[in-house]
Amino acid sequence: MNLHHHQRFPRILFLSITLTTLCSLQFPIPTAAGKDRVPTPPLPVLPLPSFSQLKWQQRELIMFLHFGVNTFTDSEWGTGHESPSIFDPAGLNAGQWVSTAAAAGVSLVILTAKHHDGFCLWPSKYTDHSVASSPWKGGRGDVVRELVGAAEAHGGVDVGLYLSPWDRHDRRYGKNLEYNEYYMAQLQELLTKYGDVREIWFDGAKGSNAPNMSYDFADWFAMVKELQSSINLFSDAGPDVRWVGNEKGFAGTTSWSTINRTALSIGNDSIVDYLNTGDPRGTDWLPAECDVSIRTGWFWHKSQSPKKLSDLLEIYYNSVGRNCLLLLNVPPNTTGLISDSDVRRLRELRTAIDTIFTTNLATECPAKASSVRGGKGGGFGPENVLDKDHLWTYWAPSDRELGRGHYWIEINCGGPVKFNVVRVQEAIGLGQRIKRHEIYVDGEKIANGTTVGYKRLHRLEKGVVGGRRVRVKVLESRGVPLVSSFGLHYDPYWHSTWQ
Repeated sequence: MNLHHHQRFPRILFLSITLTTLCSLQFPIPTAAGKDRVPTPPLPVLPLPSFSQLKWQQRELIMFLHFGVNTFTDSEWGTGHESPSIFDPAGLNAGQWVSTAAAAGVSLVILTAKHHDGFCLWPSKYTDHSVASSPWKGGRGDVVRELVGAAEAHGGVDVGLYLSPWDRHDRRYGKNLEYNEYYMAQLQELLTKYGDVREIWFDGAKGSNAPNMSYDFADWFAMVKELQSSINLFSDAGPDVRWVGNEKGFAGTTSWSTINRTALSIGNDSIVDYLNTGDPRGTDWLPAECDVSIRTGWFWHKSQSPKKLSDLLEIYYNSVGRNCLLLLNVPPNTTGLISDSDVRRLRELRTAIDTIFTTNLATECPAKASSVRGGKGGGFGPENVLDKDHLWTYWAPSDRELGRGHYWIEINCGGPVKFNVVRVQEAIGLGQRIKRHEIYVDGEKIANGTTVGYKRLHRLEKGVVGGRRVRVKVLESRGVPLVSSFGLHYDPYWHSTWQ
């Protein structure tokens, strides 16, 4: 025993000497006393968006490309009996689609790889009802490949795909096991042979006389996530992006990114109002996508023209400006190009958006607030709402203010500023919070609303107003509100006859 004791003793002595030596060197070791005075960020309010959902939200405007045999038959819903021989877009140029999208500020384009008629725009080995049976490029064409290649060559534009569950051509449709296997086989083709797909679109559209068919959505979704984990799945029930409940491109005036997925089902008309507004008590982050076509129809028709710029701007304000993403359909024509009239209208829309929002009239104005988390210099001051970061820097009020009244943040521009649009954004990375808010100019209320979310745009009904002090008052919130960005903008296209 004594021998063992003496063997260990020198090691203990050496350790004590080493610690003594280290302490005498006087390294600048920070103390807890200084660090505990730095205010930490507030706790999130669940649920929260995933990384891919946040990236999706920041796109704001994306594009749908409805293209297929319907383009050549002047129809919206094909019968499934169309001959592949009619599909021959001799001048197809996916590079033109991508460059048109990029010029419009679009970073994601979604192609109808297969619509309800069952015709496949890629040479699927599971059916002969595809481009492989068409005269286009002698049966060796692949529209999906062309789009993916064009997007890769351009850079900055991602690809999404729509694969219609309803199939009016395939004889397996109506036979649950056989058709679900066929559908999953085609999903696997698309998600393993064409690189990264950023969004995949599912819907419940089906004619009243369609055969009874049970879709294995749960199995489809599981396989999609297995093959591409960063993809966003769109459907009436998510799981990543939900339908807004209409095809007008309008979200509800109240628009929550949160909802209860257990209350949702695909193809259920009774839930459209719930989809439109979301749920402040929702347990799932499932933001809404507003789909609408630039024309009356979804496929190209010679007799149709693009919507007026004023109509498209109204759609923008009621989708992107209501905490949603706008999916604008722009259908290629029979030549295989986006029509010149649509290209011009998209250019006008981009110019209008840039004209309105590139300049923030509040940027140089000092800001103050009802309170600040951690006090002045703590990193959560009202000046954060005027920087270039619209997501991760924000004004946070003091927790001590919770329940004591209204939160407010105010911009004081000194001299009068004229504007007709007010922009408010929340730090949604920490949850969606604001339930009710008001906007005041020099003490007079000029706008009010419920939710804010990623972005809320108030286009003032009275037209242009002028004032020095603009205050955002938060009347009701889930926890303390976190405002990430604020802007005053002038829209020359709004009530332009008044100027």
